[in-house]
Amino acid sequence: MTSLTQRNVGLKQRKTASQGAEANDAQDNYDQREEMEDHDSKETRLTLMEEVLLLGLKDREGYTSFWNDCISSGLRGCILIELALRGRLELEKAGMRRRSLLNRKVICKSDTPTGDVLLDEALKHIKETQPAETVQSWIEYLSGETWNPLKLRYQLRNVRERLAKNLVEKGVCSTEKQNFLLFDMTTHPLTDSTVKQKLIKRVQDSVLSRWTNDAHRMDKRVLSLIYLAHASDVLENAFAPLSDDDYEVAMKRVRELIDLDFDAESMKEGTNELLWAVISAVSK
Repeated sequence: MTSLTQRNVGLKQRKTASQGAEANDAQDNYDQREEMEDHDSKETRLTLMEEVLLLGLKDREGYTSFWNDCISSGLRGCILIELALRGRLELEKAGMRRRSLLNRKVICKSDTPTGDVLLDEALKHIKETQPAETVQSWIEYLSGETWNPLKLRYQLRNVRERLAKNLVEKGVCSTEKQNFLLFDMTTHPLTDSTVKQKLIKRVQDSVLSRWTNDAHRMDKRVLSLIYLAHASDVLENAFAPLSDDDYEVAMKRVRELIDLDFDAESMKEGTNELLWAVISAVSK
């Protein structure tokens, strides 16, 4: 009996170590990609949330459009994908009946802190919630857009302002106060246009000069950025400087991505199922 108990403990320890190693590998891959992508300055590494917000911020005014009611849920989708790409979250197994992406639950794969306050706050909520919830539910809970008063405690508050402050700390934006007749508002005008121009060019190139005609050959972060920027109604800002011909081609290819069968895409080899679940949820 003692020998059997020791073997069981050993198996559990190996399983825990294996999960931790997978999360560390995902984080290492993330760090390596960041180093390759922007080796000249650590301060300009941006998360998906910061990239989407940066695309939405008006350069001089320093705030997003007052009419944009999509960016809130889009930023929560960014948080889920960012955690998935860093090896912290995954989607539960599809099972024998191949449940659809939106019917499967989000599982905490590793609770190792990411070092990002927003990400770690969301990760803590997801880890502590039993039974597990779906991607759509988590986007609603984290946005505070739920009719269930018991779930309001999951709302991530002041997300846009907190992300804007991150951009200020990274030297991309500044902080100012503006008077709008009836109220004062903190704004974050752009100070480092190079960072935003690089971001815009990366988005443009992904659907023009570097178009692969295959979502699975695209960088996962760039692919996620396109979908989430579109869902947040800020992708247009990246395409605004294009010529009419390039704009038409770019939007045609974005439409091709949006028209994909996300459940079918998630079944292909080497995919991140949670990424496709979030894309499916925000693209409805």
